[in-house]
Amino acid sequence: MLHPLPRLSALLLPALLLLVHLSLPALAATPPEASYLLASQQQPLVAAAIKPNPYTPGMPWLEIGVRSQSLVYYDELGVARARYAVSTAKNGVGEQENSYQTPRGWHRVCERIGDGVEAGTIIYRRQVTPWKYTPQLHQEYPDKDWILTRILWLCGMEPGKNQGGPVDSYDRAIYIHGAGEHVAFGTPTSRGCVRMRNEDIIELFAQTGNGLDVLINENL
Repeated sequence: MLHPLPRLSALLLPALLLLVHLSLPALAATPPEASYLLASQQQPLVAAAIKPNPYTPGMPWLEIGVRSQSLVYYDELGVARARYAVSTAKNGVGEQENSYQTPRGWHRVCERIGDGVEAGTIIYRRQVTPWKYTPQLHQEYPDKDWILTRILWLCGMEPGKNQGGPVDSYDRAIYIHGAGEHVAFGTPTSRGCVRMRNEDIIELFAQTGNGLDVLINENL
């Protein structure tokens, strides 16, 4: 008499093979980059978004979302490598000088300030100072617009929109910069600049350089 197990295995094998076959497309649909993003970023991406640079093809770039209050760093292949919570202008978007609004459109990183300084270092009028930000210092000067740790100084790339005359982002001193613990990241609070957590701006600064394309997207 034959043992029943071999016959049972013979019946189950096709079903098991079908199950594995059906699961393969779902596994293949998750890019390998997605696990990297989920493991390493403070604001995980659900999947690795592929979004090549539309301004300078083949180059890394940043996209800042005003609605989402986020900044995404894409590599030269258009793979989203990092996503950070930010804080844009409390007054909304706009390009006019003295509006205290965040300008829209294409920019480029023109200058970098603060390389290697400690987190929380105060940068005043684009000069690194020996002073450090503390919550107690902020309590003493609650209206101070603290610029800390690193600066990525942006210049506009669209003449008449964010470049030249009273709409020039560089002349308006529009930065991506570190900010204090009092900032409610994910909410518009700034006076025009793009605020980031100090540890985040240090990480971003280390991965990027001058000439990096930056899109400030009011609809994202």
